[in-house]
Parts: sequence; C-alpha cells; structure tokens
Amino acid sequence: MAYDSAALLKALARFARLLPTEYDVPSALDELVDGLTRVLGLAGAGVSLESEDGLKFITAPNEQIAEIERTQERTGEGPCAEAFERGQPVIVADLSSHAGEWPQYCAAAAQHSIVAAAGVPMMVGEHKVGVTNLYDSRRRDWTTDEMEAARVLADMATGYAVNADKRRQMQQLTEQLDYALKSRIVIEQAKGIIANVHGIGPDEAFVLIRRYARNKQARLHAIASAIVEAGLRI
Repeated sequence: MAYDSAALLKALARFARLLPTEYDVPSALDELVDGLTRVLGLAGAGVSLESEDGLKFITAPNEQIAEIERTQERTGEGPCAEAFERGQPVIVADLSSHAGEWPQYCAAAAQHSIVAAAGVPMMVGEHKVGVTNLYDSRRRDWTTDEMEAARVLADMATGYAVNADKRRQMQQLTEQLDYALKSRIVIEQAKGIIANVHGIGPDEAFVLIRRYARNKQARLHAIASAIVEAGLRI
C-alpha cells in the first residue's frame, strides 16, 4: 500500500505553519498522530515518550488506540516498545504471529480490531526520546516508502518537541534576565537614597542594605523596593 503523497505535503505544510506560533509539545504530537493517520491511511497512531519509569503513553486519536498504548506502557510488550529499545523501526504485518511473544499486547490489539502494527523510534542524534506507533485494522506489508514517510513526520515532531523545550528555556532565561535588570535598577536607586540619607558613598550604602536584608532574612530586591517605594530607611 502506497502512502498519500498529497496528504504528506499537507502535513509537512501544517508543521511549517506551526513552527513560528506559540505551539506546545502536545500540539506537535497531535499533529504527528493526525498526519500519520491521514498519510498512511491508518486505523490510528500513537506516541509514547521516554521517562524515568520507561515509555509513557502521551497521545492517540481515540480510546481504542489509547488502550493499546497503555497496555504497551504497562507490559513493555509489542513492536513499539521493541523499536524504542533497538533504536530501529520494528514492523509487524500480522500481530497474531507474535501472540506468544507479546500476549497481553496482542490481546489488546485484537480486542480493538488491530491486525498490523509498526514502531518508529523518535531520535535526537543517537539519543532516543520516544516512539511513534502505527496501527492498521488489516494485515499490512509495510513498505520502505511508507516507513520513510513515517520517519520524516516522526523526525519533524521530535524536532518540534525539542525546539519547544528550548523555546521555553529561552523564555525563562529572558524573564530571569529582565527581572535581574529591573532588580539592579531598584537596588541602584535604593543605594542612592541611603547614601544621601547617611552622607556616605554608594558602596557603603549597598553594604548597609545588604546587611539589613540578611539580618531580616529578606531578599535584597525586596528591601531595595521598600526603600524606593515605601520609604523604608535603615
């Protein structure tokens, strides 16, 4: 079965439009699941990400696929868990042939009419961050082109997830730097006030403010703000 090239282009275009926006990781992963389902004509797809306790189910298009993903998370069985361990795609045309190897996983799949499955690891360089899981309700001989299309979308979503984390870190850094700058301005103003009150230099005034803050077990910025805004004199 060939993949839908038009749907693949639409999915990639959607990712391109998403990049400049204030997206979050769940949004990118939902886009991945929806895109894969349309591109490959699947019964559904799912994503599990690495955690300290192993793979954890994150998203799926419906409760049936979600239940299979939870079974994988609970038991560590299935092609998807194996793909994560290997760092290589694992494809299964008919899960019934693996019932002895993955009994609980295959039982959950059969209960929800899933016949074929494949796992595509999500990688950042050599580091595994999760796995994208593909499901079909028919026997499926997964082709090289289909798996390559799945890998492209999985790589895109992985990049978005990493970029979102970096964007969050940069936003936090910007906020911290902004706070530090504003704090320094208030402290300089406080130094000037205390220096004027006591007829001393700015450095000596800073020593007084800092000592006062330590004695009161208060933040330096809080004491400086009280000096500037509330008329505190030390």
